[in-house]
Amino acid sequence: MSSENSQKKASAPHRAIKSFVLRQGRLTSAQQNALENYWKDYGINYSEQLLDFSEIFGNENEVFLEIGFGNGESLLQQAINQPQYNFIGIEVHGPGVGHLIHNANAQDIHNIRVIRHDAIDVLTRQIADNSIKQLQLFFPDPWHKKRHHKRRIIKPAFIELVQKKLKTGGFFHMATDWQHYAEQMLEEMDNAAAFSNISGKGHYSKTQGARCETKFERRGIKLGHGVWDLIYEKL
Repeated sequence: MSSENSQKKASAPHRAIKSFVLRQGRLTSAQQNALENYWKDYGINYSEQLLDFSEIFGNENEVFLEIGFGNGESLLQQAINQPQYNFIGIEVHGPGVGHLIHNANAQDIHNIRVIRHDAIDVLTRQIADNSIKQLQLFFPDPWHKKRHHKRRIIKPAFIELVQKKLKTGGFFHMATDWQHYAEQMLEEMDNAAAFSNISGKGHYSKTQGARCETKFERRGIKLGHGVWDLIYEKL
């Protein structure tokens, strides 16, 4: 390598850690059809302009936002069960996005929208402060190797970002099937002055139907994994 190239490499800025690794995957014909024909009805294109929820949904209902919805099964069921709310899901995995749009269209569900982009960018640039009723983060990548813990999304900077976007009295609901990550989440959130643990400091939440079971969760339970939920209210 030439000295010039070495200097360019050394001076190149480090990329910020993203909330998720972009995964492509193979689309089924139904997923491809949904993305091509129904994105206009369910998709929100990423931009650096703040979203107007009332314009997007055609009503003034409160908005729930989920980061990393996987195949969208549980988020869609939540939208079906709670038609009085609007739902936005953020996911980078193409087949999952296509799957959710296909099923939402097939069931004629319209209180749900999707964004296919990195969640940190979306929250920072597209979501207005004090605008979300509930933010959901279910089974994020645990980055289980110790050297990768720095990649976990639950850390002070992200918690501060969530706090800005939630309305006062809004909720941050998390779930994981990785005990060490659950313990880290609990410690980080209990130390966040802007939030109150609805189950009491140091305690996990008993959801009792507060969220829909995910495909990932069912798979983990079959493998003998535990599941930990945490719900915090913005003060």
